[in-house]
Amino acid sequence: MKKIIAALSISILILTHSAFAANKTFIKEYNYLASDLDSKVSSRVIALEQVKRALLEELGTYLISETRVKDFQLTKDQITTLTAGIVSAQIIDEKWDGRSYYLKAKISADPDQVAKSVDSLRNDVRKTRELEDAKKKADDAMREVERLKEELALAKADTNRQGEYIHAVNKLSAFDWLNKAHKFFQADAYQDAIDAYSKAIELDPKNWHAYHSRGIAYHVSGKYQQAIADFTKVIALDPKNVSGYTLRGDAYEELGNYEQVVKDYTKVIELDPKDPTPLHARALAYLNLGKYQQAIDDYTKLIDLNPKEWSWYEFRSNAYKEFGKYQEAIDDYTKVIELHPEKINTYITRGNAFIDLGKYQQAIDDYTRVIELHPKDESTYVSAYMRRGNVFQYYLYDIQRAIDDYTKAIELHPKDKYRYASAYADRGRAYNHLDDYEPAIADFTKQIELYPKQAYGYVSRGLVYEKWGKAEQATADFKTAARLGDKMAQKVLKTRGIAWE
Repeated sequence: MKKIIAALSISILILTHSAFAANKTFIKEYNYLASDLDSKVSSRVIALEQVKRALLEELGTYLISETRVKDFQLTKDQITTLTAGIVSAQIIDEKWDGRSYYLKAKISADPDQVAKSVDSLRNDVRKTRELEDAKKKADDAMREVERLKEELALAKADTNRQGEYIHAVNKLSAFDWLNKAHKFFQADAYQDAIDAYSKAIELDPKNWHAYHSRGIAYHVSGKYQQAIADFTKVIALDPKNVSGYTLRGDAYEELGNYEQVVKDYTKVIELDPKDPTPLHARALAYLNLGKYQQAIDDYTKLIDLNPKEWSWYEFRSNAYKEFGKYQEAIDDYTKVIELHPEKINTYITRGNAFIDLGKYQQAIDDYTRVIELHPKDESTYVSAYMRRGNVFQYYLYDIQRAIDDYTKAIELHPKDKYRYASAYADRGRAYNHLDDYEPAIADFTKQIELYPKQAYGYVSRGLVYEKWGKAEQATADFKTAARLGDKMAQKVLKTRGIAWE
């Protein structure tokens, strides 16, 4: 790039920061001699942009020579681009005498920490692309400033060109505000980031990157309508912007507007048909809309794109199950087990589908397989005993085997309080089926101890007391349940003319 200044004075110092032994301080000076076209503001913008570039280039050279950045296989320009999103220049001194703008600035940073940040940032495709695009816009603006300055030197009275020059300088200033906003965002200072992005938009209202980034800041702040407005502006400025449609779809999802989610992701799929992510997102939106066949169709397309990806079969199986197509769901669960045998919980979900088909022995076989594999995940292990016990009790009426399974689940003492209470409740019902009242009462009492503010335990225990002929205890439990809001208990007591308040 040709120089756009009449006089340039640069001095470089690389110092060890006095307060932090690991820090390095890079200092540069820049003196911009203004033309007749420049104001104090435009002169400062250009001087600041030039001194920041010089600082970042010097930092990049140091990182390549002294840190592990040299192993990252990045060009110096790429390193400079990435470090612009990591470090900030601090102005030490600046002066304007009406003809020249002097600016002195520094960057202080721990090179090893910067190297770590570069390593992390280079793996963030979206952020890297964002920084690269912003850098390109700044370079374009600098070239435009230079070109217009040369042309205007020959045609000073051309007011249109003067306006173009001011606009090009504003673009440079917008780039500076974008960098400030990015750093605010990284520090989780989202409102400050939004304010800085808004300033960049004010200076360069056709810069879709600024709307895009402000939309993200609005989104993480929970301001979804504002985010949607910004992503809509991104799309207006760049109708083929995949990210604009994607992020707007995400914001609509947060608002529960799944119809719009489908529309936006359909556009993303049209623009980038080989990316599986939007197909998955659209399928989830279809599920939320109860459009199970459309969800199944999307997952089928995903499977066609990658037949070895087990998760697509799992998602499709869940859609089949919601759609009432249990055999198709079972077939997909079986494929998941084939592709990912370590995912033991799939036997549980396939067993549940077998129950929906009335194939109880196959369900028991799946739950038994989980028990045999003895998964490290406690909840899966306990769930297998609980579900097998439920099949024995509620479908096969093999009550003793059900009791044995519930007892095993209780012995495992699951950390999940709800599951623990459920094991006692189910075993209590099993004992009640056998007219074995004392252990049934004991189990429901344990359930009540775990959840004393829930009516269900009192109702269950009251029914056992009543069946046992202990009317007084039954009435006491029904009253407690009624006070907790249980409609059945209230109806029973009302029928018997008994008050519960």
